[in-house]
Amino acid sequence: MFLTRRAGQDDGDILGEIHAAAWEAAYAPFFTPEFAARAVRGRRTRWHGGLAPGAGTILLAEHDGRPPAMSVSGPSSTRPGLAEILTFHAHPDGWGGGISAALMTGTLRHPRDDGFTRAHLWTLRDTPRSRRFYAECGFTECGTARTHDFGDGNPLDQVEYERQC
Repeated sequence: MFLTRRAGQDDGDILGEIHAAAWEAAYAPFFTPEFAARAVRGRRTRWHGGLAPGAGTILLAEHDGRPPAMSVSGPSSTRPGLAEILTFHAHPDGWGGGISAALMTGTLRHPRDDGFTRAHLWTLRDTPRSRRFYAECGFTECGTARTHDFGDGNPLDQVEYERQC
């Protein structure tokens, strides 16, 4: 059984660990080892300040008392009237176990409760695992693409997905 709950002020360490481990497994291969190592370290500590009011809805999914997955959602800053999933990560230890699907259900419930009917998200074009997961969750590719620079001066292609809440 999976439980989805709002992250609290004391969850900064676990949010950081989930984000760092997931980012390292999925994204580090796109960057130089030095940049990837700095990015992983930064993700471990960034969530302590991210729990401030107005940071969006930050959720954790738990299994057996351990939270291996997290998400952040809120109103879209680029698509008025839509919600946006800004961050969605699961610790690699939980990949394939159903925790991410449970978290997606919980994540989409919050925008729906806030009156949104559609949600969108961006993911890297060259991450087939995440793209497959979003498709399995009912998201469809919109046909919109953009580049995103993670801070190393080497922009990567992202694709947009959308679905009903």
